[in-house]
Amino acid sequence: MLYLWLKALHIIAMVCWFAGLFYLPRLFVYHAMSTDEVSRERFCIMERKLYRGIMWPSLIATAVLGLWLISLNPSYYFSQGWMHVKLTLVLLLIAYQFVCGAQLKAFARGENRRGHVFYRWFNEAPVLALLGIVILVVVRPF
Repeated sequence: MLYLWLKALHIIAMVCWFAGLFYLPRLFVYHAMSTDEVSRERFCIMERKLYRGIMWPSLIATAVLGLWLISLNPSYYFSQGWMHVKLTLVLLLIAYQFVCGAQLKAFARGENRRGHVFYRWFNEAPVLALLGIVILVVVRPF
């Protein structure tokens, strides 16, 4: 029963984390397109609150719950190839979040040099990771 509760909470935390991973770069698109100071300040506040208040707690909860799940049967999970690929994708998503944090700081300092088109493409990375993770966990191809 513990396993099912942990799994449910892990999925809930993951959904919250991905909501932030999808939305923050979208805010960057609009921020890069903004032309007035009031809008820029508003975007900085929204981005900071999303990053610190939603994304980090969700990432931590997702990771802690995921590691707890693995700890219930580590020999099984670490013997599965799909789990190694999934964990690699998760590490890449964590790195992506750090890159988002750096972009957020650049916007806050008024030093962003990237346009809205870059952020539209940048926004697609977590989508691809999510597709891979879901397929790996459900299909377990190897």
